[in-house]
Parts: sequence; C-alpha cells; structure tokens
Amino acid sequence: MNYDLLKMIGLGNLDITYIFIGLIAFLFLILILIIIQMVKLSKMIKKYEKFMLGKNAKNLEKDIFGLYEDNKFIKVSIEKNEKDIRTLYRNLERAFQKIGVVKYDAYGQMGGQLSFCLALLDENNNGFILNSVHSTEGCYTYTKEIKHGEYDIEISNEERKALNIAIGEED
Repeated sequence: MNYDLLKMIGLGNLDITYIFIGLIAFLFLILILIIIQMVKLSKMIKKYEKFMLGKNAKNLEKDIFGLYEDNKFIKVSIEKNEKDIRTLYRNLERAFQKIGVVKYDAYGQMGGQLSFCLALLDENNNGFILNSVHSTEGCYTYTKEIKHGEYDIEISNEERKALNIAIGEED
C-alpha cells in the first residue's frame, strides 16, 4: 500500500498497521488515565459532600469566620504565653535554686553539731553563705557574699563545703 500523506511526512515505507497499533495503545493509555481521574474525582466529590453536609454558603462562611477568630485568639495567647515564660525565666534566674548545708560542732567540746553553714545560690552561682556559730555564750551569725561561685572574704572549710554542695561539686 502506498499512501501519499505518509510519503509527505517521510514515512512512506511504513506499514499503516503499526500506526493503528500505536494509536490503539495510546487510546488504551488515555482510557486508563481517564478512569484514574474519575476515581479521584469521585473521592473528592464524596469529601466535598461530607464537608458540606447540612451547610449552605452562609453557614460555611460563619464557620470559616469562627475558625479565623479562633486562630487569632490562639496567636494572641501564644504571644502572651511566650512573654510570660520569658518573664518567669528572668525571675527564676535570680531566685535561689541551689542549697548547700553543713552542720558542724564549732568548738569541739559542745557536741550536737549545733552550728551550721548554709549556702544559697541562684542559677549563676550568685548568693551568700550564712554561717551560724553556736557557743555556750550564744549564737553568732555571719554572711559572706558569693559572686559567680567566687568569694572575696576568706571562707572556712565548712563554708567551702556548703558552697561546693550548692554548686554541685560535692555531695
């Protein structure tokens, strides 16, 4: 068979049967794609009908507006909560968080370990040591300032032990 159209496009020696087979395969592929799209469309229609069940445009607009207002409220709440958390963190940073206590017998003869050293430190190891010395004549209390875990005034062994407990270097 000799076809003028096929000769014009340079396929004059090609058998037309191959062209028909190719077209049938192409049509079959298109048919499969159409079926897939119909299934997807059917699922989407079912979802849409379920979404719109008992609603009209006015009800839907009201629901969407309600969701928008809820979203605005949540954003404002989140911003307020973040601000409150930052404030709490700043306040907590300066609060006493670390404690070290050492009981001891100041003079060795009294017994009962009535004297004590109390170290109170914040997150940055700032605070003070409270040393209460109990004797037969009375009770005397001394404080020493601590900055970043360091001290300016010489401290006793008991005070050093209380400081190390508070910092976490000693149990």
